[in-house]
Amino acid sequence: QVHLVESGGGLVQAGGSLRLSCEATGRPPNTFSAMAWYRQAPGEERELVAGMYANGSTKYADSVKGRFTISRDRAKNTLYLQMSNLEPEDTAVYYCNARSGWVYWGQGTQVTVSS
Repeated sequence: QVHLVESGGGLVQAGGSLRLSCEATGRPPNTFSAMAWYRQAPGEERELVAGMYANGSTKYADSVKGRFTISRDRAKNTLYLQMSNLEPEDTAVYYCNARSGWVYWGQGTQVTVSS
């Protein structure tokens, strides 16, 4: 059974940085067709933040381009999101997502950016 476990969230001041990690277990490394980070702020819909696909391509939300970087350690089956120059608008629960025919979600990690 596939599990996605996020870590690295927390409280940070505006302009600060955080790195989120998502470890995938229950499936051999390098077998997900895509992995991504989503976020959901209170009262808002869940939105794609950044995605990485099997061909190595990446996709970012316009609001995070130039500030966030998605990366993947295929051998460790771990996805990362390096977040820099954080803004209060980045405050949300961040979720890891993985796809392999099925869609899997992590439990989420809270990121709070104070002004």
